[in-house]
Amino acid sequence: MTSLRVLPAEWAPQSAVVLTWPHPGTDWAGILDEVEPVFLEIARSVLRFEHLVISCEHVTRLQDLERELNAWAQQHGLPGRMWAVPAPANDTWARDHGPITVLADEQPTLLDFHFNAWGGKFPWEKDDALNRHLVNYGVFGATPMQSVDFVLEGGSIESDGEGTLLATSECLLTPSRNASMDRGAIEQLLSEMLGTERILWLNHGYLAGDDTDSHIDTLARFCSPDHLCYVACPDVADEHYSALAAMEEDLREFRQRDGTPYKLTALPWPDPVFGDEGERLPATYANFLIINGAVLLPVYDVPQDEEAIDIISRIFSDREIIPINCQALVKQHGSLHCVTMQIPEGVVVL
Repeated sequence: MTSLRVLPAEWAPQSAVVLTWPHPGTDWAGILDEVEPVFLEIARSVLRFEHLVISCEHVTRLQDLERELNAWAQQHGLPGRMWAVPAPANDTWARDHGPITVLADEQPTLLDFHFNAWGGKFPWEKDDALNRHLVNYGVFGATPMQSVDFVLEGGSIESDGEGTLLATSECLLTPSRNASMDRGAIEQLLSEMLGTERILWLNHGYLAGDDTDSHIDTLARFCSPDHLCYVACPDVADEHYSALAAMEEDLREFRQRDGTPYKLTALPWPDPVFGDEGERLPATYANFLIINGAVLLPVYDVPQDEEAIDIISRIFSDREIIPINCQALVKQHGSLHCVTMQIPEGVVVL
């Protein structure tokens, strides 16, 4: 008998957040002093509300982190909330190589999809094996993990927790991920693995500097089953204007199951953020992380940050909004949601 599967929404109760820590063998090597404080701020923010799982290839650094974060947690009356796991990694994008957890007949099951660095753009073999290291270390207790012969990144899908997925056709249908599968075959596999009943396909959307082929978590997000927020570019002279205006039209055409339109909230368009070589970076306020009782919001030290904080505060009025400066993260073409993966309740215990 086939199990009834559900991919929980991000706002569903969580047991933990997973981070893959940067080390000298990653592309972060030259700016570790800039990026580690961002990871530490994310880690401490998570520890206030739930468990934290950190893996790091650099064992000495991992031991130092474990002491530092456990001491901080102890000082704040939050002891015993952290797993520290030595594990090899090519990079730090836990959203995309981390496990995707479904509820199968209401019991959590970890799905270990293949990760190939967004279609073979970068080395990926260590990242693709990382979930097994976490399982073997005992992080997930007795929760089973199922390997799935399909390339899928967590940042490429958004779930409303009720059987609807939001995704971009540019990402999920790109041949460098699952070349032998067409749209119908992909929809069937996601139905079987994630319990998806329908997919809302965005056919437009673009961010300069993005390596992921338009991951949905940089463009549009579910805030509740009937509410979507999205990035909007008001500047007709900006290179993003046409693609994001077309994306907005896609969103306006989407309908809920009962036929009513979604409530839509546009997020601010930040002033351009550039890398050290003058390239435009994919700074986006859509890359927030919802955790138990809070939302961690990436900001970029630009004038639009305050407006973004205000809008997210109104959307998630029952949660604390924690802005985190992600200028360093975006230098490697990702942001806050990209380096985190939430794990639903009942999985990670200490």
